[in-house]
Amino acid sequence: MRIALLGLGKMGANMARRLARHNIEVVGFNRSQEIVDELAAQRIIIPARTLSEVVAKLAAPRVVWLMLPAGVTTEEAINQLVPLLSKGDIIVDGGNSNYRDSVRRGQSLMQNEIGFMDAGTSGGIWGLENGYCLMVGATKQTVDIVSPVLKALAPAPDRGWAHVGPIGAGHYTKMIHNGIEYGMMQAYSEGFTLLHRKEEFNLDLAQITELWRHSSVVRSWLLDLTAQAFKVDETTTPGTAAPKPAQILEALSPYVEDSGEGRWTVIEAIELGVAAPVITLAVQMRFASRETTGYGYRLLSLMRKAFGGHVAPKIEKKS
Repeated sequence: MRIALLGLGKMGANMARRLARHNIEVVGFNRSQEIVDELAAQRIIIPARTLSEVVAKLAAPRVVWLMLPAGVTTEEAINQLVPLLSKGDIIVDGGNSNYRDSVRRGQSLMQNEIGFMDAGTSGGIWGLENGYCLMVGATKQTVDIVSPVLKALAPAPDRGWAHVGPIGAGHYTKMIHNGIEYGMMQAYSEGFTLLHRKEEFNLDLAQITELWRHSSVVRSWLLDLTAQAFKVDETTTPGTAAPKPAQILEALSPYVEDSGEGRWTVIEAIELGVAAPVITLAVQMRFASRETTGYGYRLLSLMRKAFGGHVAPKIEKKS
């Protein structure tokens, strides 16, 4: 089987590598040509320099899989592909698009008799070795055509991927998946902050993360990754002490970005009238991490002084 893959960033490139391992040919296209040349030299992809060339190198029914940033970039790519494709061809959006956009795009493509699949894709940079979790929204006919690709990308042909519903259902499921992820990450962050703050116990966070990975109720892949981050760096000079978690964290900025899916999950909860306080607060805490001026916290201090006479500390000016 041969498909096209548009968008060869870290995730897209690794997906191409995994497909190549499963003898699925990939016509690769990317705005930046360097990665195309690199993968082509490794015989992982068949290179293409234009979308017309991409389509010309595929046989009907053509399958074009997008791994592009959500929003305008994905919209433009689909609009450019439509006049190049034919009846029965399929576009797969494996990015983090809003499910409402996927529903709209699916309906629009249907008018051109072009199939559409929204594939919520989880696995990140580890997907090459471990496989990807794929949440698919499409018609059964579309899934049947694309299923060899899904089975190759998944951890195994019979697990790690599922046809969860009609067009839009894949990205909706992935959106909720990411919302849950936000809550889990926030809970771990708060718990480890408490462990770190209990200075009189001198707790070893690397030891505790490794401990909790085994038979604990809170074990998870997120905990595995955290434990791995706390382990000795392979480049550490033999005989020298491994960096402590606190030392590792000191080098990082406290600014935490979000992809947008957490926000969409909160909006969905409001629209459905579903209480989702953990996910909502987790998203809000990411916003708080970016507050560089501290205006809101300064205002809180001012209010405490106004109603209770509490001392409002001032920043000491450096001489």
